[in-house]
Order: sequence, then structure tokens, then C-alpha cells
Amino acid sequence: MMRTSAWLTIFVILCVARAGEAQENGPPPPASSQMISRDESGRATVRAVRVTTPLQVDGRLEEEVYASVPAISDFIQTEPQAGAPATEKTDVWVMFDDKNVYVSYRCWESQPERMIANEMRRDNNNILQNDEVEFILDTFYDRRNAFRFQVNAIGGRRDTHITDERLNNPDWNPVWAVKVGRFEGGWTVEAAVPFKSIRYRPGRAQVWGFNAQRTNRWKNELSFLTRLPNTQGSKAIQQVSLAATLVGLEAPSGSRSLEVKPYALTSFRNGFGGGQKIPNDLNGDAGLDVKYGLTQNLTADFTYRTDFAQAEADEQQVNLTRFSLLFPEKREFFLENTGTFAFGGVDLRATGSQVAPILFYSRRIGLNQNREVPVVGGARLTGRIGRYSVGVLNIESGEDEASSSLATNFSVARVKRDVLRKSSIGAIATGRSVGQGGAGTNEAYGVDGSFAFFESLVFNTFWARTRTSGLSGDDSSYRTQVSYTGDRYGVELDRLAIGDNFNPEIGYVQRGDMRRDFAQFRFSPRPKSFRSIRKFSWTGSLEYIENGAGRLETRNQEGQFGLEFQNGDRSDVSFSDVHEYLAKPFKIATGVVIPVGAYDFRSVRGSFTFGQQRALSGSASLETGTFYSGHKTALSISGSRVKFTPQFAIEPSLSVNWVDLAEGSFRSDQIGSRVVYTVTPLMFASALIQYNSGSHVTSANIRLRWEYQPGSELIVVYNHDRNVFPTRALGSENRALIIKVNRLFRL
Repeated sequence: MMRTSAWLTIFVILCVARAGEAQENGPPPPASSQMISRDESGRATVRAVRVTTPLQVDGRLEEEVYASVPAISDFIQTEPQAGAPATEKTDVWVMFDDKNVYVSYRCWESQPERMIANEMRRDNNNILQNDEVEFILDTFYDRRNAFRFQVNAIGGRRDTHITDERLNNPDWNPVWAVKVGRFEGGWTVEAAVPFKSIRYRPGRAQVWGFNAQRTNRWKNELSFLTRLPNTQGSKAIQQVSLAATLVGLEAPSGSRSLEVKPYALTSFRNGFGGGQKIPNDLNGDAGLDVKYGLTQNLTADFTYRTDFAQAEADEQQVNLTRFSLLFPEKREFFLENTGTFAFGGVDLRATGSQVAPILFYSRRIGLNQNREVPVVGGARLTGRIGRYSVGVLNIESGEDEASSSLATNFSVARVKRDVLRKSSIGAIATGRSVGQGGAGTNEAYGVDGSFAFFESLVFNTFWARTRTSGLSGDDSSYRTQVSYTGDRYGVELDRLAIGDNFNPEIGYVQRGDMRRDFAQFRFSPRPKSFRSIRKFSWTGSLEYIENGAGRLETRNQEGQFGLEFQNGDRSDVSFSDVHEYLAKPFKIATGVVIPVGAYDFRSVRGSFTFGQQRALSGSASLETGTFYSGHKTALSISGSRVKFTPQFAIEPSLSVNWVDLAEGSFRSDQIGSRVVYTVTPLMFASALIQYNSGSHVTSANIRLRWEYQPGSELIVVYNHDRNVFPTRALGSENRALIIKVNRLFRL
């Protein structure tokens, strides 16, 4: 359980918080007959227009207001020619009434037959690889955080939350409406964002940040309402500090919103294990989620008998290292507002190999030994108080005999204060009432800072400590990182230390007892004499890791050369030289154990990535070289997609490793494929089928998800796992059919 002093400290900080006034950042408001004014530096101020009759969101743009109100236009390129006028005309309108903010687009297109639009699933990354438009709303006008909305030419939508101009959470899922249409010269978009779906500063008269983006994918052209640097590429819209100023907006009176979302679920399970049939199990359950707006900028969430049946299964990963891999959170309750709880500059959506520790890793709640643990309920408070961002979470989990889990209380408190123009300082405290070992308590706390200067220079730092019953020793960790991510040059320097007993049991630590120094340098010019090549890239890095006693454990030198083509393709060749010291034997595969000792090995890796706008896209790579006491060759296909129609696609993946060591030889296979059929932007069916030779498991996760009305869903899930062993007596098989329906009531 978290110490009373930690909670008291955070309470005192919140009590003394004072609202900070946002600094105006743009030219004076446009004249009443105009919708936009610009200055010589590229800054802009735009005007929102009140409509007396709610717009019919149908994508047609037939209302009289589109003829009587001038459009916002004259977009500016970021790619491929930064600062040049966009080659295709884009018109934008921002309007509002007492319930909604409306953003509409008319996208003119000189060659409509070349438009690329082949993804309709909500929140899918492939939407970014289509002809699409985006807009952001910086509702607190803090010039660093914003709500981001994206729509492609066939109605596929994506909604994300930007935190501190760097973290982008695509799992924020508000209720909003959008429709697209076509006209002879291009395509149109109408979007309505309810005031109830977003948070903003108190008061009726509002000043927000606003920016709009247009992507012509067949040209690979990105253009924006304001002038943005090309250092960030497709992430440029996250530069909230460079957005336009939106004036003239009037929000509804500060009535407190209430959302109630009950669910009902039924499930059927059977199978066999150890040669014995598992009895059929027919079950049912129900639960409730509640969201209450305490103020216009603070939201409380409550959950009772939380269920995560709709979450997609994990994509399996091949691991030939000594350390655990990080799997992403996919459960909706924990995904919302994840940026608030990010600590030390670490992205909570990182996967695979993650060196820096994470103090709050939500998969520690409700999961143990890859088994679900019942979540009884909990509460969360997130939002802003003046210049402070706050997040408080408390969850209670139940007992689970199969995984030896005891009833446990999990608590997290996070506070950050905005300082300077784009920087922040903060503190976090976490605790669990029962440690992972089943006894005692565990706590973690730390302070951090993120300081951003100019366009691309960032300093991240943190200091953290843990307290675990029965553990003593070095239980602290610190980090100092500086990075410059310019378009032509890039530099990163990082110093990270983790004590041998640093143990955040509601967090994640890949590797303890270490001192890590890391340096990376990049040179990436844009050639003018090669029209087909957008950018060259030379990157060199050095990683040096010692343990607490000063012994070298890892040294990794790597060089990479890459080509980024104008059509979205990319090729890379990299070389690595690794020194690894094993302080204890390493079991890398069944029957293969690498003994204690120092090892040096080298490898070369080549890869080619086909742009996702292609009918066949994805990355293919081949790696070969020495590995510990022998040799390794690895072939992988990742991020691939075969598009048959805008509604049907197959996404295969493959990872094969041939390893030949003095201690033994083995082959590791990971084969999978996701099959997707999208009926409408609000209904899709998918099947994730995987096989892992290391665990001898074949699994299938089949889902149907239908948002039958805004915020309300019907989910049907079928899971089938089978251990593939030579005899039935050694294997196991589990089948489950789950049907879940929820309904959103907005009061």
C-alpha cells in the first residue's frame, strides 16, 4: 500500500496548484469577413463560426453555410518541399453550435483515379498510409497537448491524444461522428465532435489551438494549415506549439457530463488437458463503467467487475535474449489517458526490447503468469488543474487459485507541471498491497523532468526508488538523456543506471544491476540530384553496459545505412559488433544451454520496406553472422499486408531463426497471419492465427466488433489454443466462445 506521506505530498501539490494563463501565439483575429489571418513567420489565427441549425453530418457539404462562409485554405507543404504551397487545394471550415464542434473539408484532387484509400478499420495505422485529412484541437491552449482526429477518403477514422508534443495515444476512443463524400473534383469530409467528448478550460468564451493536415498519398505530399518543419515527417502535426490559434468559439455552460456504460456477457468453454476432457462451462457476467465530468477539465472513471473479453490476443514474439520482452496493453480501460501516467520520457506503448524501466506497467493488473485475474473494480481521476496534469488510479483485483494470485490493491498517483514553453517536471508514486511473491508490499516513487528547446532538442531525466518487503540494497534508478532529432542531423546521448534491487512490481524492468551508456549519431541529407530518393541516412551507435561491480556485460557497436524513397519505400543495411558476458548459464532453447563466459559475435542485416500504400506492403529482412559460440541466420517478414479490396486484407508475419552453436543446434519459428474483413468503418471481423515452435502452441483469436450506435458495441470472440505435441496425453486444447454487448448512456 502506498505510504500516507506520498499521497499527502501529492495532495498538497494539487491544493496549491494555480491556473496558468496560456500565452497567445498567433496574429490578431481575422476581420469579421475573413476566416484566417497569417503573419510573416507562418503563424495563423482562424475563426470558428456559430451555426444556428445543427449540420447534417453526411459528407455532402450542401448546407448554405458552405457557400456563405469563406473557407480556410492555402495549405503549406512539409513534405516533399518544406514551405512550398500545397499542389492540391484544400478548403476547411470550423463551426460550432451548443452541442458540437464541426470541422469540414473539401479536398480538390487533380487525378482522383490515383487516390489511395484501402483501410476502414477504426484506429488502424494503415489509415495514415492513405489519402487522409487530420485536425487537432488544443482545448486547453497549453501549446503542448491536443486531441487528434484523422479520416481517410473511404471513412476510416482514427482518434488519438497527443501528450507533450511527443507521446501519441491511439487508444483514446471518444464519441464523434464523421462522414465522407465524393464530388467531381475530389472528396469531402464532415466531422462533428461533441463538447461532451472532450475536456477544456472553464468559461464560455474559448481560445483553442487548431491545425489541419492533408495527405496526398500517391504523391507522398503532406501539407498543413500552418508552416511546420520537416524534421518530424508524418508526426509534424504533433507540434502543437506551432498550431494556429482558434478564436470565436463558445462552449456550453459548465454542466457536468455523465456517461454510464453497462455490459452483459455470456461465455462457453471446453477442451482437454493431460489426456482428460475439460467439462463444458457455460457462464455469464455483467458489469458497469461510469465516466463523470467533475469539472470541464477533470474526469472521474469508475469500473465494476471489469471485463476485457474484447481485447485482441497478444502477437507472439521470438526471444533469443536473456531478458523478458515487453507486450503492449490492449485493454480499453487502461489505455485511456496513458500519456498522463508516462514517466521519464518512456513511451508506455513501447513493445519488444525496452531498456529503460517503466514505473507503471498496467499489464501487472489483472494478469499473472499469462492468466487473467478477476478485476473487482476501481476508479481513476485524470485531467488538468491550471498548469498541472494529474492522474490517480486505484484498482482492486480478486483471488485466482490457478495462478496463485491473492486479492491485491494497486494504486498510482501522477502529477506533472508545465514549465517554460514545452517542458514539464513531475512526480509519480505507485504501490501494491501484495507483492508478486505473494507476501509483503511494494512501493515505487520518483521525480522526472522533460525539457524541450527549439524544434528538436529534448532533455529527459528521472530519479526513482522502490521499497519492497524483504529486499535491501541498491533500490534506485536514474537516467539522463539528451536527443536532437533534426532533419539533417541527429544525436542521442543516454546514461541509465538501475540498482540490483530496484523492483517496481507495478512496473517493468527488463534488466537490473547495470550502468548503461549509449551514444548515437545520424546524418541524413536530402539529395537534390536524385528525384526518386527523399533522404539518405547514415547512423552509428555504441552501447556500453557494466554491472554494479564495474564488469563489462554488453558492448554493442552498430552502423546503418538507409535509403528513403519518394514513393514511401525504404531499404536498410546494418552491421553490428557485440560483446556479451554471461555471469550464469543461459538456456536459449530446449536442451541448449550456453555456459558462463565472454562472447564476441558480429552480424550483417539487410531489409527492404514496401510502402503501405502498395497492394503488397511490409518489411522483409535477412540477418546472418556469428552468434555466441556459433552462427545464426534469421529471416523475418513484419508489418506486411496483402490488400485485395478496401474491405478485405491479409497481414502475414514470419520469423525464422536457424541457430547452430557448439552446445547444440535448433530452429525457432514464429508464423502468423491476421485476416481482416471490414463491413463498414464501424463493423469489422478479424482472425489472428499464430504458431510458435518454442512453445508448440497454435492459437486462433477470431473477433467480430460492431459499434451499433456511437459508443455502444457488440463483440463476439472465439479463442482456440492447442499445444502441438506428438501425443494427446502431453498436449492440451482450450476453446472459448464469448459474446459481449454494452450500451452507452450519455446524461
